[in-house]
Amino acid sequence: MLSKAQIKYITGLQHKKYRQKFGQFVAEGDKIVQELLETGAGVKTIFATREWLLDNRELAEKAAAVEVLEVTPETLRQLSSLSAPNRALALADIPPARDFVPEGVSLALETIQDPGNLGTIIRIADWFGIRQIVCSPDCVDAFNAKTIQATMGSFQRVTVIIRDIPQFLEKHPALPSYAATLHGNDITLTKKVTEGILLIGNESRGLSEEVLRRSSHHITIPRIGQAESLNAAVAAGIICGRLLI
Repeated sequence: MLSKAQIKYITGLQHKKYRQKFGQFVAEGDKIVQELLETGAGVKTIFATREWLLDNRELAEKAAAVEVLEVTPETLRQLSSLSAPNRALALADIPPARDFVPEGVSLALETIQDPGNLGTIIRIADWFGIRQIVCSPDCVDAFNAKTIQATMGSFQRVTVIIRDIPQFLEKHPALPSYAATLHGNDITLTKKVTEGILLIGNESRGLSEEVLRRSSHHITIPRIGQAESLNAAVAAGIICGRLLI
């Protein structure tokens, strides 16, 4: 049985300030916990139901350096930030910050607020072989539990770097930058992108005027129907699918 202090610590990691203070985050979900155990990516402790431990006995036994604790479904609900908790939850170290490497294609996100959107964009990046995402400081935290769950494990393969986006663009003037906007050039007429930065803005406001001024290309997804806009993650997927393949 977990102590009140342990439960308080784990639930405290639902808040960004405590994740930053202690350098740890919580990952929830069968597939994500399995992947973390397979890669050994800074995992410290696994909290899982008896059912999950029986289904993953060999994997748990191989992870000799990881503390594996059986908990009841009720305790897991206490630890979880999700409305429908999974059967397993992992406590892991936040990886050290990395520098941006100006090669290939990267994504840059400005003021993405929804953790599901950010997690899905990380997963999209992984699908298309993008290894770096630059996020503005006011984006939702990449180690938010809901963000981590939405990545479906892709957070282990995509590096998220925090930078002021206008300053970032100014620092890398040689890299072409493609800003997604409602009033850009049709992406179906845009050549394949092999290097540069794909810019996606806030879910409701899009990219700021400052970012648009500093970007070298403005692109848009042609609209056929009457919808006013697209979800940020959906737009990122369409743009990557059209410009990278």
